[in-house]
Amino acid sequence: MTAAAAGPVGAVGFRSERGPILAALMLSTSLVALDSTIVATAVPSIVADLGGFAEFPWLFSVYLLAQAVSVPIYGKLADIVGRKPVMLFGIGLFLLGSILCAAAWGMVPLIIFRALQGLGAGAVQPMSVTIAGDIYTLAERAKAQGYLASVWAISAVVGPTLGGVFSEWLTWRWLFIVNIPLCLLAAWMLAGRFQEKVHRVHHRIDYLGSVTLTVGATLLILGLLEGGQAWAWNSVPSIAVLGGGVLLLAVFLIAQRWAAEPVLPLWVFSRRVLVASAVIGVLVGAVLLGLTTYVPTFAQTVLGTGPLVAGFALAALTIGWPISATLSGRLYLRLGFRTTALIGATLAIAGALLTVRLTAASAVWQVGACCFLIGLGMGLIASPSLIAAQSSVGWAERGVVTGTNMFARSLGSAVGVAFFGALANVSLGATANAADNPAGVAAATHDVFVAIAVLAAGLFAAAWLLPAGRPTAQAASADPSADRAGTAPAGDHTARSVAD
Repeated sequence: MTAAAAGPVGAVGFRSERGPILAALMLSTSLVALDSTIVATAVPSIVADLGGFAEFPWLFSVYLLAQAVSVPIYGKLADIVGRKPVMLFGIGLFLLGSILCAAAWGMVPLIIFRALQGLGAGAVQPMSVTIAGDIYTLAERAKAQGYLASVWAISAVVGPTLGGVFSEWLTWRWLFIVNIPLCLLAAWMLAGRFQEKVHRVHHRIDYLGSVTLTVGATLLILGLLEGGQAWAWNSVPSIAVLGGGVLLLAVFLIAQRWAAEPVLPLWVFSRRVLVASAVIGVLVGAVLLGLTTYVPTFAQTVLGTGPLVAGFALAALTIGWPISATLSGRLYLRLGFRTTALIGATLAIAGALLTVRLTAASAVWQVGACCFLIGLGMGLIASPSLIAAQSSVGWAERGVVTGTNMFARSLGSAVGVAFFGALANVSLGATANAADNPAGVAAATHDVFVAIAVLAAGLFAAAWLLPAGRPTAQAASADPSADRAGTAPAGDHTARSVAD
């Protein structure tokens, strides 16, 4: 194909290269997904080597924290300088963090280097989704998102298994060494295959917005993650951290009103489809956190299964998700975004209600079936809502919109940690049972499952805010990078109708 056949500014240079690019995006996503799960089974080996048992939870918290707070800034940068440099920077930062983690000499340095990994992951995850939105049409995008979602499904099973194998047969340092060739391969594939052209114009960086958002979100998520665990909710540290976070975020919102090029433009909160997508992101993050935290606990403590069986029961969630996400494109092209999301929310509600009926007499396959049903529902609401949001804007705003959705999901996970933890503790206290008592855990997880069902109902309500009409044939096949001005691509009547 000649250069004359290349796509518009910002699009992939050669359409035939999309397959290798998608493979590179899946490989890049696998780095983030694996490192979210691979460390869990290696914690005993890490602690035995480095010490610091009291600090090891930070290996997970700091990774999530660094990833979450950096996503909106990367999204804005991608709209300014392009997706490719931000993606390569994120992979490079993740590579550096992996090398340093492999060489860590103590628990504190390892935690710091995990934060560096998280900052890299904060670029990789949203850029993968954004690039997929840039190179695939509306009709094709659901299948591409399904492939990306399948990476998380595979990693949910492979990650803990690899962690156990490395820590038992080699050394825990291989958890991070294995990232080195994967990072280099992903960067090489993207550097050679992904071609984009960005109009270079003068931009004014929103330093105040960047600092207040990063520090404020850090304090808020930190307070939610550690509240009730590292310190009591009514303690001075908790009040100071949460209060400081809320104050800085308030300053951030004020600063966005006056910034020439805000990090998170306030128009994002004035468009119905974008608000709906963000709300769905928060609820999806919370539901996923509740399930991933309490389903294994229920399966092991209440049903008496082993960790491996409990993990497979939860894996049913991430197996159902990519299946329905891949098929969602056919549905929203025929039925529209709203109807597709409502079907997904209905499936999620049904699965959540079935978890409420789980008891100590239930079989573990019933737990897996509930998770699979919820996963099917999530794939039909999370992917279409994100695609609807991306389709309502042009190339120059797609990074911000995608980053906002990813940040909302991370915030939902953090809020879920605090909410479900507090709910479980209240239940355990009310039943006067210790956390390792099956009766107490059964009561606590039942309350959590009830809360998850309520949040699933919230997904149903939020889905009503999505566009009702179905995309036209012209909109479904329209070039996703055709409009450089930041509005909906030409011919995308669905996008224009919901950009209110």
